[in-house]
Amino acid sequence: MFIGWDWATETHDVTVMDNSGARVARWELAHTEEGIARTLAKLAKHGSPADLPVAIETTRGLVVDRLLAAGHPVVPVHPNAFHAMRPRWGASKAKTDAGDSLKLADYLRTDGHFLPRLEPTEQVTMELQALTRQRADHVAARIAAINQLAALLDTHWPGGKAVFSSLDSDIALAFLERYPTPAAAAKLTAGRLEAWCKRRGYSGKKPGSVLIERLRSSPKPASRLSDSVIAQLVRVQVQLVKGIRATIRSLDEAIADAVAAHPYAQLFATMPRIGTVNLGQIVGEIGPILERSKTSEQFIAETGVVPVTRASGKSRVVTFRYAANRRARLAVVGYADNSRHASDWAPKIYNDARANKKRHPHAARILARAWLRVMWACWRTGTCYDPDTHRANNKINQDPEAALAA
Repeated sequence: MFIGWDWATETHDVTVMDNSGARVARWELAHTEEGIARTLAKLAKHGSPADLPVAIETTRGLVVDRLLAAGHPVVPVHPNAFHAMRPRWGASKAKTDAGDSLKLADYLRTDGHFLPRLEPTEQVTMELQALTRQRADHVAARIAAINQLAALLDTHWPGGKAVFSSLDSDIALAFLERYPTPAAAAKLTAGRLEAWCKRRGYSGKKPGSVLIERLRSSPKPASRLSDSVIAQLVRVQVQLVKGIRATIRSLDEAIADAVAAHPYAQLFATMPRIGTVNLGQIVGEIGPILERSKTSEQFIAETGVVPVTRASGKSRVVTFRYAANRRARLAVVGYADNSRHASDWAPKIYNDARANKKRHPHAARILARAWLRVMWACWRTGTCYDPDTHRANNKINQDPEAALAA
């Protein structure tokens, strides 16, 4: 039997198909506990869950978790791949939930042997992945909130933005909270500003005369809003930024604890210039890929740092790999870019790529590919990275990637 599951946020459609391609059963269910429980019970009537693979157009979510917990092999189908298969069922562009669940079941029946099963990720890896992804979301939210604060100040209080070099700092936020309008800072002098900064532990080493000059040389606003409204707007935005910064600090602590307890992290923690958060991102994102990969080539390809080759007849095109784990690629490429400032062999790989007229992003991915080979070797052997025993690191006069591959 083969199961096609067309999922949505409120309703789902399920089709059961036999080996001959005949539809055995089909039903619609609501996204409720009763609907999911009844569906799992109905599927159990068709055989053991282990013998009932389910094709679905997602790799994560509540439905996937429930299917895995029930013992069903889950076969994630990429929406693009499924869309490319649609012409086999007819030229019409008509689309229905019932039709999609039938097509998914049929696709699993005919091509299931080519499709990888979704392997459950280790819990510690999933938890670390969830923490680092939420941190990334909060960092994006912090950037947006800072940009909104900057735009607000540009219009109503340019001097408040100019005093300190970064709005995303404790001292700048404290200043705006104390002096949210031009009128509130009208009586400030160099001495008063310097004394205020000293009481709050200002570490910028700029004297009060420089700071006050920045404030006074800024354009004077011509806002038609009252001071009370401007003060309310600025203080509310400052509180938003401070709140997001607090959540990021809390997540940083949780990530540090999770990294310290994760077995994979210990393998990579000694790699040059790898920070706790970046280590957590790498382990959380490449951990699931490591667990399911059979070869280093598969591991590197799924991480997305190698191009895709399309060859047909006399044509051959090498293009950027879009179908990959984007978060994993960002994490490992970001690390690779940092590592070239604290390693002997990493800058040689990068510089050789640049000498071959590769642009910075491409050269960084080439270096990331070399680091992924190191990570693969560490994970397969259970050995922590040691630069003293890293042959390529000790033979930088040779071809680093060739030495590493050996």
